[in-house]
Amino acid sequence: MNQSKPSSPSRIAFIRANWHADIVSRALDGFKTEIEVLCPQGAPSIDVHVVPGAYEIPLLAQKIARAGQHTAIVACALVVDGGIYRHDFVAGAVIDGLMRVQLDTDVPVFSVVLTPKDFHEHSTHREFFTNHFVGKGAEAARACIQTLAAHEALSSSHA
Repeated sequence: MNQSKPSSPSRIAFIRANWHADIVSRALDGFKTEIEVLCPQGAPSIDVHVVPGAYEIPLLAQKIARAGQHTAIVACALVVDGGIYRHDFVAGAVIDGLMRVQLDTDVPVFSVVLTPKDFHEHSTHREFFTNHFVGKGAEAARACIQTLAAHEALSSSHA
């Protein structure tokens, strides 16, 4: 696998849901920190967009991708069982929508939309998921840079 970095991942869109913003926003911290490590000679700009919840992410991702100004999109949310609806259906719809966006637009979309089996509003879970989102943000940064490099290598070999 090509581990080189793309020559100019100039703009990345980062969409995050506002539900549990104190936890979810930590993925952006992990993402930015890792991008700076991976791209010390020129990290891409990261445009942050906030939507009310996870369900609103795919449509905004589609609009961003179609605008053609970003090399990649990262989506971030915490979908929890609120006891009223089936959170797994919401998470499935979001992930399916994100996959459709990238397949329809050729803009890579990365998911940090997490659906834990159990999440409760107590300090142990809040601390665990806060730290977990930092790590998942860093993982998304690595996946983003590697994927953009692979796409660039494919484009270069067909030029």
